[in-house]
Amino acid sequence: MLIYSERHLRSVLNEYLDHYNGHRPHQARGQRPPDQDEPVVVPMVGRIERHKVLGGAINEYRRAA
Repeated sequence: MLIYSERHLRSVLNEYLDHYNGHRPHQARGQRPPDQDEPVVVPMVGRIERHKVLGGAINEYRRAA
């Protein structure tokens, strides 16, 4: 990823921090992100959708509603 300016760098870092702290599962926390204390409940039915983070450098997957 090419960073073009300080503003772009801050935008990229904020998006990564949001992913890391709010969505990325952590093994030591029972697959919960740092910002969540509730247990993770994964639905077993429904189509899986991909959500691109950082322009596709990171992908998040979740069940469609």
